[in-house]
Amino acid sequence: MTAEELAARLQAALTPERLEVQDDSHLHAGHAGAREGRHFSVRIRSARFAGLSRVARHRLVYDALGPLASQGIHALALDARAAGDD
Repeated sequence: MTAEELAARLQAALTPERLEVQDDSHLHAGHAGAREGRHFSVRIRSARFAGLSRVARHRLVYDALGPLASQGIHALALDARAAGDD
């Protein structure tokens, strides 16, 4: 799993206005979970999130990732916002 693969999947599914995917795995070297997969931070702004709760937005992200979410990802920090959210 790479940041580019993650970004491509989110771009295709959610057509975000803004998308930043960062691989933070190097910050977790030595952490027990580091052996189980990579750590990513995702900042995404999409019109698809309008009117949805934070939990519902996160579900859309995980749905967009499909089986990739359980393959090669140990941690995913999400900042999912709708257009107009500050």
